[in-house]
Amino acid sequence: MGVAALAATLLVISITHNQLVRRKLRLSLFLLGAYVIYNLVVWQRPDIPGAEGDLRALERLVFAAALINLLVYVLVNPLRANRVPDAFPSIVQDAIVIGVLVLIATFVFDDKLLTTSAVGAVVVGFALQDTLGNAFAGLGIQSEKPFRIGHWIRVGDFEGRVSEITWRATKIHTKAGNFVIVPNNIIAKEAITNYSEPAVPTRLEIDVGASYLSTPADVKAGIMEALSQVPRVLTTPKPDALLLSFDGSAITYRTRFWIADYEFDDEAKDEVRTAVFYAFARRGIEIPWPIEVGYEREWPEPDAATRQAERERVLANVDLFARLSEEQRREIAAQSTIRLYGNGEAIVRQAEPGQSMFVVCSGKVAVLLDPGQSEVAVIEKGGYFGEMSLLTGDPRAASVVARGDASVLELDADLFRALGAADPQAVERIALAAVARRAELVELRQAAQQAAVVDAPATLLGRMKKFLRLD
Repeated sequence: MGVAALAATLLVISITHNQLVRRKLRLSLFLLGAYVIYNLVVWQRPDIPGAEGDLRALERLVFAAALINLLVYVLVNPLRANRVPDAFPSIVQDAIVIGVLVLIATFVFDDKLLTTSAVGAVVVGFALQDTLGNAFAGLGIQSEKPFRIGHWIRVGDFEGRVSEITWRATKIHTKAGNFVIVPNNIIAKEAITNYSEPAVPTRLEIDVGASYLSTPADVKAGIMEALSQVPRVLTTPKPDALLLSFDGSAITYRTRFWIADYEFDDEAKDEVRTAVFYAFARRGIEIPWPIEVGYEREWPEPDAATRQAERERVLANVDLFARLSEEQRREIAAQSTIRLYGNGEAIVRQAEPGQSMFVVCSGKVAVLLDPGQSEVAVIEKGGYFGEMSLLTGDPRAASVVARGDASVLELDADLFRALGAADPQAVERIALAAVARRAELVELRQAAQQAAVVDAPATLLGRMKKFLRLD
C-alpha cells in the first residue's frame, strides 16, 4: 500500500501544472517514503522494540497523514491549471487536512495514542499560542475574504497591494517598493479599507482656494475644465466641484473625481492640481497667498503698454496679418487675450465648435488628427492655428495640445466682425492667406484619412462673409 501510494503521488506530481499541488505533495512523498522505509526495516528486523506498540500507531498516523494530504490537494485543485480555487484557498486546504487527520486520530486510533496526542496538543498550544492565533486569524481572512491577492488595502498605518496571504501573516507591497509583513492576528483586530472593492474605481478629493473676487460659477467651470485635461480622471462616474467653505484668505472648493487604479492616486492628484493651476491662470482666477503674517511689499504692476507692444510684435511676425496696417494690428492686439497652457493640455479639440484662432507666443504646440490622434505637425513661436473656425465658424479641423508650457494669443470672431465692418478688404486679404494654409492642412488630412476637399478662394470668402455677417 505504501509503495502504491508513493507511485500515485509521483504520478500526480509529474502530470500536474499546478505549482501549489506540486509543493504540497512533497510532504506526502516524504511521509510515504518514511512509511515504506520503516516497513522494510521492520520486515528485516521484526524484533525492533515498540514495533507492535507506539511505533505501529505512529506508522499508521504517518500513512493516514500522507493519504489525506494527497487526496485533499488532488480533489480540490485543478491539476491542469496553475491556480487555486476561490472557494478553497491554500490556508483552507491546510485546515481541511489537519481537521481530517485529527478526526481520524481521535475516532480510529486507540486510546493510548489519543491521550498522548491530547497532552501534546495542550503543551504545543501553550507554546505556540501566538502562532496559532495568527493561523486562525489567517483562516478567518481566507474564509471571509475581506481582501484578495492583488487588492489595494489599508490596515492601520499600512497601505499597499496584497501580494501574499500565509498562515502567519499577510504581505503588503507598498508604494515605496517595500514589503510590509503584517501578522494576521493584528489584521483581524484592525479596520480594513479595501480600495479595490466593491468597485475598482476609487474617488479622490482635492481642495483648492480661490479669490473672493472670482464667482463660484467661474471657479467651478475652471476646475471642470482642468479635470477634462487629465487622462487619469474617469468621465464615469462623473467628477464634480463643490464650494466647501469661506476661509480667511480664500473661498475653498473641493473637487471630487474617480480614477481606475488607487495605486496611482498621488500621480492623479499631482496632474489635477497642475491642470487646475493652468486653468485658473487662463481664466484670471487668483489662488490667494495664505494670510498669516502682515508685511509690506511693493508688487510691480504689469505694464499694459509693454504687453500691448509684445502682442503687436507677435502679430507682425504672422504672415496672416502681415498685409494689415499697423493701426489694424494694434487694434487686434488690444482686444486679444493671452492664455497659458501646461504640457499635454488640449487648446482645441477636433470636431468641436469654435469661433476663435490662436497665435503661439511662447513654447510650442502639436497638431493631432483622428483616427488615433496622430501628430502631424508642431507649431512653434510665431505660428498660428484655428483660423478657419474663426473665419467661417466651421468645427475644429484638428486637435491642438501644448508641448511643455505654452502661451497663445486668442483672437475671437467678434474682433474680426468689427475689422470687416471697418475695412472689408482687410478680411479679404486675410482670406487669401488662409486659403493657402487650408490647402496645407487638407494635404495632411488626405495622408491621414484619405479624403478631403479644398475650398476655392471665392467659396471660402463667401462662407466667411456669411459667418461674420459682412454681406
